[in-house]
Amino acid sequence: MNAFPECHGIIPARYESSRFPGKPLADILGKPMFWHVYDRASRCPQMRSVTLATDDRRIFDAATALNVPVVMTSAEHRSGTDRVLEAARTLGLDNDAVVVNIQGDEPALEPAMLTELVTPFSRPEVRVATLVAALGREEAASPDRVKVVVAQSGRALYFSRAMIPFDRDEKVHGFLLHIGLYAFRMEALERFGALDPSPLEKREKLEQLRLLDNGIDIYVTETRHACHGVDSPGDLETVKHILENH
Repeated sequence: MNAFPECHGIIPARYESSRFPGKPLADILGKPMFWHVYDRASRCPQMRSVTLATDDRRIFDAATALNVPVVMTSAEHRSGTDRVLEAARTLGLDNDAVVVNIQGDEPALEPAMLTELVTPFSRPEVRVATLVAALGREEAASPDRVKVVVAQSGRALYFSRAMIPFDRDEKVHGFLLHIGLYAFRMEALERFGALDPSPLEKREKLEQLRLLDNGIDIYVTETRHACHGVDSPGDLETVKHILENH
């Protein structure tokens, strides 16, 4: 029987943002947003460690003051996944370790979602995993809602902004919404970082297609939990209400 691999969460926290500059430092009930993400992620029993990865001295200093493990990373990264890779290298994680990319704008993260995310790694063939949730037809029509088609084995067949799968007989079926939490074995994360953006990735503007385009399978778990991401300052009140009443 295979032993379950060590799991390490990394939270990319970038200061610059077109819609919400300084978002990781936004005050929520007296603590910066990144602290809440760290606190929630640390409650997941599968996480051996949780570390913040930033490119900004203000965030680094605030994390240090709050005893949140933090590493400084380059400001030149094209994506949060690239930042996570640099941090994982700095931490010296083993090739078989599971690296969890935890979104830094989810201060109300449900720790059970991380458990759901890493559960497929009990199977040695799983190299990358992500989450999906049920999605109604009306919401599925939006290109901002990324849909995924999944094989019976749990392997993702394709991700798209289009409404997939297409209902040829015009019957009303549900869809699966992709939730942007990812977990990688370290060797798969290294492989991802070495690949150039793929044609499908460029066309759909979805970086997970780089993996599928290069023959790297992504396994999917459906979650019953909701995400409450902070995209703009107006979302802070909603998150505060959730945390106050949790």
